[in-house]
Amino acid sequence: MAFYDLIIIGAGALGTFHAYHAARAGKRVLLLDKDNRPQSATVRNFGQVVPSGLSGRWFEYGRRSLDIYREIQAEHDITVRQNGSVYIASDNDEWMLAHELYDRRRADNYPCELLSKAQTLDRYPMLQPDYVRGALLFPDEVSVEPDRMIHQLIKYVQTKYGVTYLANAAVTDCQSNYNGAIITLADKTRYQAQQVLICSGSEFRMLFPEIFAESGLVVSKLQMLQTVPMPQVAMPGNILTGLTIRRYEAFVECPSFAGTQTPTHLAELKKWGIHVLFKQAADGSMIIGDSHEYAPATQVDDLGFDTHDAIDDLILAEARRIVTFPVDRINRRWAGFYAQTPDEIFEHSVNDYIHIITGIGGKGMSSSAGYAEQSVKRFGV
Repeated sequence: MAFYDLIIIGAGALGTFHAYHAARAGKRVLLLDKDNRPQSATVRNFGQVVPSGLSGRWFEYGRRSLDIYREIQAEHDITVRQNGSVYIASDNDEWMLAHELYDRRRADNYPCELLSKAQTLDRYPMLQPDYVRGALLFPDEVSVEPDRMIHQLIKYVQTKYGVTYLANAAVTDCQSNYNGAIITLADKTRYQAQQVLICSGSEFRMLFPEIFAESGLVVSKLQMLQTVPMPQVAMPGNILTGLTIRRYEAFVECPSFAGTQTPTHLAELKKWGIHVLFKQAADGSMIIGDSHEYAPATQVDDLGFDTHDAIDDLILAEARRIVTFPVDRINRRWAGFYAQTPDEIFEHSVNDYIHIITGIGGKGMSSSAGYAEQSVKRFGV
């Protein structure tokens, strides 16, 4: 039976960045994924790395994540593009919040810039002039290609740091023994490690159903769309909008947020948790979304696997109000799912050797790299 210092169950961003940091520290790491390739939250998002919208320690983890993304990109292409993020304010309330976050991020020595309406339209000519009040730009933030980044990262940790990666490796049992833990795969293969980290979203219910039932995890279902390639449109970086300003944690903590009212025309969008974002993929297509529907992780099937045309219509109607390019030229649509918790992240030690780390929510792409760097130190690996 092969022995490792660390076995990680789940090869999404959270699990793979744990593998990266542990292997970089000289540990022998086994990374497992139940599918033939990662295909859940990590690959079903925008690929926007935007620490600016996070708060507290997650902002700091996100800031560190930017450095880690750039460090890896310098050695191996994981699709990182440093093209910045911009929040477009559409009214006076959002513009006030943009000013307040600008002041906070300047105090953090985090590069940012306020753009007037004229400056915003000059830099982002694909925006509808009537929508724009002003903008808050974060030039150091990056984009990745969500359908490619994790696969490139897994290759990197294999070739650079000797991580053993196994796909189609569903774990059916995880038990501790006197000096570590033993995991068993569906084909009865067994592996032993000093420590086991379970970073598999809500899938850990198969291994520890009682802990899962008491976890308080919630699953969010997102609807997203992607247009056909539009090479005639050159969109610099991630575009986040007024609805995002009204939603993201960093803005919620601004002094003026408590007095912000929801305009009537945004009420239906707020009901479905819609905040419209745009990200241009490397092939020139536009990723547009998203919405948020919620269910307890124990009842995730209630969310269904289909998408609702009415929600897509709301997203696209608001998108037309924001940009001038033809958002209706949709090539594909999908639903994404991620686990989250009111406690920021679900961290639970089954015992001294087996630990569950999941429920990072929508901040996974932006902060997993920095969070995992600190996390591996806590387990002595």
